[in-house]
Amino acid sequence: MTIEVAIRAPFRKSRKAAEKTERRASRTERVLLALLAVAGLLFPLIYSVTNWLDFADYILPAWMGWTGVVILLGAVFVFARAHLDLKSNWSPTLEIFEGQALVTRGIYGTIRHPMYASQWLWVAAQILLLQNWIAGPIGSIVFIPFYILHVPAEEKMMLDTFGDQYRDYLKRTGAVIPRF
Repeated sequence: MTIEVAIRAPFRKSRKAAEKTERRASRTERVLLALLAVAGLLFPLIYSVTNWLDFADYILPAWMGWTGVVILLGAVFVFARAHLDLKSNWSPTLEIFEGQALVTRGIYGTIRHPMYASQWLWVAAQILLLQNWIAGPIGSIVFIPFYILHVPAEEKMMLDTFGDQYRDYLKRTGAVIPRF
């Protein structure tokens, strides 16, 4: 989570000054984003620096932990690549900004939602790295409803904003898994 904040910091600054032409962020979205922060930061931190969750520990073979490291590195790469490709077109919520463009290059040339793809990788890695029945899966428990609610709303907003250009883009890309 700290890595995500560091990656987003320069992009967040550029977004504050931009004028919003549309905002569709719901209260549910804001609550789920806050819960994602707790699940992705607070519980792993509690697990790492206290013994409060020790009662829920489990043990996986060492190779699964190393697999989690590889998956986590993949998640960080995809997340960073998505931000580098989006540049100032990034927003943490459902918003459209003045002059926003549909980005279809870089990682967006094969998948429409690389940030969500990175989150899927992240929550899988968390289960393998935090071998605890609470701290491990809590990220996925919160991310799944966020994904189910947020992606259709985001796709609708993109269709409303970019129309046929986005429809063509839908046909040639996968949502979180590349379409070749």
